[in-house]
Amino acid sequence: MNHLLKLLDLSREEIIEILNLADQLKYETKNGIEHKVLEGKTLGMIFQKSSTRTRVSFETGMYQLGGQALFLSNRDLQIGRGEPVQDTARVLSRYLDGIMIRTFEQKEVEDLAEYGSIPIINGLTDFCHPCQVLADLMTIREHKGRLDGLKLCYIGDGNNMANSLIVGGLKVGMEVATACPDDYRPDKQVLEFAKEYGDKYTLTSDILAAVKDADVVYTDVWTSMGEEAETKKRKIAFAGYQVNDEVMAAAKPDAMVQHCLPAHREEEITAKVFEEHADEIFDEAENRLHAQKAVMVKLMGGK
Repeated sequence: MNHLLKLLDLSREEIIEILNLADQLKYETKNGIEHKVLEGKTLGMIFQKSSTRTRVSFETGMYQLGGQALFLSNRDLQIGRGEPVQDTARVLSRYLDGIMIRTFEQKEVEDLAEYGSIPIINGLTDFCHPCQVLADLMTIREHKGRLDGLKLCYIGDGNNMANSLIVGGLKVGMEVATACPDDYRPDKQVLEFAKEYGDKYTLTSDILAAVKDADVVYTDVWTSMGEEAETKKRKIAFAGYQVNDEVMAAAKPDAMVQHCLPAHREEEITAKVFEEHADEIFDEAENRLHAQKAVMVKLMGGK
């Protein structure tokens, strides 16, 4: 494992190794045990899409690991003024020990990895969100004690979250069902991947069929960053795709709820369901820190 570009690149064993290390680092953090295994190392954080959780969790994580993080906005870099990605990658590789990038196009992340000589971490693209799903899997395993054999149901837009949840869930032995409107289905590359898992994966527009006997119910906003012009159209398309009491009644009685945040209460999820499962959702948010620390340790040479 040289980079974290997308979960499609990782084996089941590599995902589990990251989760195990994340558990260990979380235990040490909670118990005041220092682990400055990246002392003297620097992570560059390129943000072409802004974020609360991504910036704070990576910056805090590098500090706890003994290193430092540099915030690099699109306005601060020549890449925002037309410098080719391959040149940026080669220059930053001379200064930094790793790069985390949060951007629009997956190709930009892949190009950084191709032309640079340091580890690249995908902090989010329009195609996938691997760091979030590693935190999600970590949280599910914390609450349920296992991943293998559980059913995960995702309801909403077939976006980067849906893509990564399908791949990550199937790779660790979960059954995955997605309920999406026909015009908002997951990426074709991901659906091709899912075919390898046969009836372990289901895609439908029927929410109640998808969520039946689910152990985990997952949702995301209807309009992602960069799609604001489609807000009105999307509200109409997703009007029936809300996680509410009716949906939760079709899942298992002890089903947990996950949301990558920020949440729009009374759109994709009711305030009632959100608050009933707030502990699970904010455990998930916290675990971004621990899962990403595990990724940085794996990639940037910590022991």
